[in-house]
This record gives sequence, structure tokens and C-alpha cells, in this order.
Amino acid sequence: MAGMVCYQPGRRSRMFYAVREYRGRLGQPKGFGWRDLRDLVVRARIQLGGPIVLVWDNVRLHLTAGMREFIAANAAWLTVFQLPAYAPDLNPQEGIWSLVKRDLGNLAAADLA
Repeated sequence: MAGMVCYQPGRRSRMFYAVREYRGRLGQPKGFGWRDLRDLVVRARIQLGGPIVLVWDNVRLHLTAGMREFIAANAAWLTVFQLPAYAPDLNPQEGIWSLVKRDLGNLAAADLA
């Protein structure tokens, strides 16, 4: 799952997301690619109807050449701020990931419940 939480002054927050289910089919990607992320950003822009400012961590997908080219080509409506490699004071979820990876990293759940 990939998602964005969007805030606009004077309006309620919104969340945009995309889900990919891997079914083990030949040639099916296991995860998101930069094009999937690009499409999510474009859908958010269409629905929000205005410029977008992204605050990103250093996930490898955010740093690909294709994504950098997309950002540069759309600089008129897309601004990206890249967080430092590890900044728990700027990105509070950083402290949670180690716990999730330790406790749930090898969990094979039968369903979402």
C-alpha cells in the first residue's frame, strides 16, 4: 500500500492511497514502482485541483531517476522536500518502523483481521 495524507488550510484532511496485491503471477511486480507512485501523485493533484507539496523520507522509490525526472518536469505544480536519512524529530513514524519490523516482519497473516 502506498498513501498520501493531504492537508489544505481551512479544509479537512484527505488521504489518497493505492493498494497492490501480489498473487505470484509470472511477470507481476511484487511492489510499487516509481510509475505507480507518479500516478498516485497525479490522481491527488486532479482531485485536489491545485499545487502539491510533498514531504518525503528516503525510500528508494522516491529517489529513482524516473521519479526525479517527473518532479523536475512538473515543478510548476509539484514541490518536494526530502527529509534527512533518519530524522525521528521531523518524521515521527521513524521510531515505529523498527518495532514493526521486529515484531511483524515475518508475520504471515491469513487475513486482515
